Amino acid sequence: MTKSSNVKVDFVQPILILTVICLVASALLAWINGITAPIIAETEAKIAAEARLEVLPEADDFTKVDAALPEGSFVTEVYKANNGAGFVFMITCNGYGGKNTMKLICGIDADGKIVSTKTLSHAETAGLGSKTTEDGFRGQFVGQDSSLSGVDTISGATFSSNYYIEGIQSAFEAFELVK
Repeated sequence: MTKSSNVKVDFVQPILILTVICLVASALLAWINGITAPIIAETEAKIAAEARLEVLPEADDFTKVDAALPEGSFVTEVYKANNGAGFVFMITCNGYGGKNTMKLICGIDADGKIVSTKTLSHAETAGLGSKTTEDGFRGQFVGQDSSLSGVDTISGATFSSNYYIEGIQSAFEAFELVK
């Protein structure tokens, strides 16, 4: 004996149940996102403010500068220290991990010298390209002007370190526009 097929039970009912489950799950995700989005934005703003002070500690506070940056610039945002200590540049550049995978921050004082740089995020190879985040590499930028003379790449991670250097050079290009 074969069981007869009921289209409503076999096809329509499972589709309706799955649709209701998807609608409920989507509504819950939207509700949770509505609750967490302001908290995440506030946390990100706090982290960004702390990073700006880390790379330009002489600054008291910052004002975002609306500058017409050249096309192809890796600089995404520019902040001016309210006390005239210098500028902070948010940089999103290419990395060995792909296009726009390296996010940096660079503080340049009023005299055009790097105070500090920091990697905010990256997709570089662990143990190789990730060495661009280490103090040994980042430390060679401190006190440098736009020539970046004496800055060396990392052996075995030349692509990553060259991308990092390009990002910092882009900060100097933006510095010339906003100073």
